[in-house]
Formats: sequence, C-alpha cells, structure tokens
Amino acid sequence: MTIVASSILCLLLLLVVPAGAGSTDHGKPLPPERLDPREQHLRNIVQLTFGGENAEAYFSFDERQIIYQAHADSGCDQIYVMNTDGSGKRLVSTGKGRTTCSYFLPNGEIIYASTHEHDPNCPPLPDRSRGYVWPLYPEYEIYRAAADGSNLRCIIRSSGYDAEATVSPTGDKIVFTSTRDGDIELYSCDLDGSNVRRLTHAFGYDGGAFYSFDGTKIVFRASRPSGKDSIEYAQLLEQHLVRPRALEIYVMDADGSNVRQVTNNGAANFAPFFHPDGKRIIFSSNMADPRSRNFDLYIINTDGTGLERITYYEGFDGFPMFSRDGKKLIFCSNRNGSRPGETNIFICDWVE
Repeated sequence: MTIVASSILCLLLLLVVPAGAGSTDHGKPLPPERLDPREQHLRNIVQLTFGGENAEAYFSFDERQIIYQAHADSGCDQIYVMNTDGSGKRLVSTGKGRTTCSYFLPNGEIIYASTHEHDPNCPPLPDRSRGYVWPLYPEYEIYRAAADGSNLRCIIRSSGYDAEATVSPTGDKIVFTSTRDGDIELYSCDLDGSNVRRLTHAFGYDGGAFYSFDGTKIVFRASRPSGKDSIEYAQLLEQHLVRPRALEIYVMDADGSNVRQVTNNGAANFAPFFHPDGKRIIFSSNMADPRSRNFDLYIINTDGTGLERITYYEGFDGFPMFSRDGKKLIFCSNRNGSRPGETNIFICDWVE
C-alpha cells in the first residue's frame, strides 16, 4: 500500500517515491549539517535512495539485501531490491498495476501484494473530497516469486483486500491483513499460503503486523472506532476505504490470543517493529502534533512504559526495522530530500 498507504496502509502515508530513478550506485553518508544531535541512538546515517518515494524497506534473512516499494512522480508503487550499501537496485515486480508490502522469505524468495492480475493499469487514487483516506483495493492479492521476480504465483487470494504481509523471523509463518470476512482483520498462514487462520476479531482496522524475532508475538496497529466514528468507519469500509485517524499499537501472541494495547495517545501510530530483545517496540507516530504529518520514531516497552522519542526531523520518519543483532536500523524519511515530499531509505548504526 502506499504509505504510506500500504504502509501507511502498508501503511500509511502514500508520502513516499521510487527506487531506481535518479539514484546513485551506492549510499552516501548524511551530510553533517543534516545531523541532529538529539538523535543520539542513530549513528553513521547513510542515505540509500535518492529521489522519488521509497518506503517500507526490509532486510533479507541474511541481511545482505533490502526489499522496498517505490514510485516516480506519475507511476504506481513497484517492488525493488538492493544491496544494503545501496548498490544493485533492480525491479523485481511486474511493473504493472500497483504493488505494496514486500518482504523476503528465508530462502531468498520474495512476497508482495499486487493488483496487476486484475488490471495492468494503475488503480485510481481515492477521492480526497472526504479528507485523507487510504484505499483498500480489493484487487490486491499476495504473490510469491523468486529473488529476481520470476516464477510469480499467487499464494493468498480472496474477494477482498489482501496485503500487508510480513514473515516471521523464525521463517515458518506469514501474517497479513485482509477484508475477506467483512472487517479489516489480521490472518496468519504457512509460507505457501495454506492453513489460513484468523487472528483478530475486534471491530476496527487491524493491520501492519510484524512478528517478534522469536516468532512468539505479533505487534500491529489498530483502530477501535466508537460512536459516530464507528458509523463513518463502516461507511468507508463499504467503499474499500479507511481513515487513519486514531491508530494505536497493540501486541498479541502469535496465535491471536492475549491481545493488549501498548499506546494510548489518540494519534496515528503505525509501522511498529520489535527490538531484538523482545521487550521494546519502535514505531512511527505524529503524537507531538496529531493533526500534522510530522511523524517521528519512538521506542516504548511492550507494557506501555518507557516511551522515548528517537527522531526529531520536521517531516516524515517511519518504517523502522532492526537487524537481528540490534546494531543496525533501516528507516524511511523525508530528510535530505531534493524537493518537498521526497522520501528515501536510510540505514544507520543503532546506539543504546
């Protein structure tokens, strides 16, 4: 989704742009004048993409490559892969339709959601006359392919929206978001798409899920609308839309049990990811100004205590992912862009 609808539906913001166009062969260190001394957990920040909207960047299992979605000014998001130093950027999706929410499998294969099978053209963006909403294209199906994009086959299909798939670091399960049962819920399945199991059952949007590194927990974003908000939510859902107004971070066991709320700030919180210690969650939020699109990274304990702000850029910072040893962090940001709204991928050392 594009974010920042996929992201921020897979998530959140369609604020982001592509990958290959206008990029250099390798990453470049962030200029000293663009460093913020308040960002004490981030060291040796390197920019990996240059131009367009690049988002939802995630490590391969061996952490030698990164998969991400990107698009240029007039295009739809497509899926790209690059080396962790920013070299070797290449398209791995079909180049047709709209894609979102890509991830690596343990054997180096990839998964992503795409609309190309239903229509090779880019699907229309939603009418913004009703404000900022995310599209839940029912044409999205989830596909699996070889590392180079070949041998493409659909593994998750329904009459509704299927996207936002991520893979357990233990390499045995996929978690994804779907509207197949009417509401926006989380489901798990095996790596071939079999043994689909519904995990969430509460009214409201549940999505953007990631497993903990030991595979025992899932962190996700969710809305729990009530009153007039619940009426609007249901009306928008009938039109395959959702408004990302108030999204909180939740944690549950991998089988869907023991659901508990982590944040409670009324802002748009999304893109949560577990720290390798399993005790903390890094996520993106506009809690400093819930009416703005200024999203920063925060880290919090799984019990909701110990909230700490990580980034301070006056723009968008989101889609964080830790390496398995907790020493590296990937994230996406508007910082150091060549023009307003440009979103690029960054990698840095994480300092405790």
